[in-house]
Amino acid sequence: MRIDIVTLFPEMFAPLETSIVGRARENGLVEIRFFNPRDYTDDPHRKVDHPQFGGGEGMVMAAPPLLEAVEAAIGNEDRKAVRLVLLSPQGRVYEQKLAGDFGEEDHLILVCGHYKGIDDRFVELLQPEEISIGDFVLTGGEIPAMAIVDSIVRLLPEAVGGFGSVEEDSFYTGLLDCPRYTRPRSVRGIEVPSVLLGGNHEKIGGWRKRMAAEMTRQKRPDLLEKKESEK
Repeated sequence: MRIDIVTLFPEMFAPLETSIVGRARENGLVEIRFFNPRDYTDDPHRKVDHPQFGGGEGMVMAAPPLLEAVEAAIGNEDRKAVRLVLLSPQGRVYEQKLAGDFGEEDHLILVCGHYKGIDDRFVELLQPEEISIGDFVLTGGEIPAMAIVDSIVRLLPEAVGGFGSVEEDSFYTGLLDCPRYTRPRSVRGIEVPSVLLGGNHEKIGGWRKRMAAEMTRQKRPDLLEKKESEK
């Protein structure tokens, strides 16, 4: 799988060189490339933002450098074969199912906006899929892009040592995960549930399913409602 990231700040992505994503890159499971719009501007100072037409506070990223950076990432591929995503507070909210969909793509391009926003003609011309990681505002799309890359790569076959661990994660089945415990058996008077110590895997599996449903009911009842509506 190839993931291209269009960003003014490729140095922010150092975390993608570590942990699961870093190992996946080393093992050839995913290729991650960076395209800086500053490399595609005619401005001698590599400037890619300008004041807004019509006035107002904040600078806007110019469309031409972004367009050329994305076109360089696409290269000779068919545009229809590439999934183009713009990280935007105006996009639909990202969720686990979409992470799975993205992970099935051969070539994904993530475009990180910055400043006040980007010239809307970029959106009009390339029609990217707009994605948000939540109803709050960040300085740019770099942190959302890192979160999306991490969520995708950990779903790739062989990226995680035991895929059963991934399948038990929160949201993978539409529910939150059940409580998890490790040594020691007692922490300040709180004991590990006895069912987890008995070695009966059928009972353990049943307990974990029940607790996952209970945790979801307590903390995110909206997920249960959504799961019921999808039946």
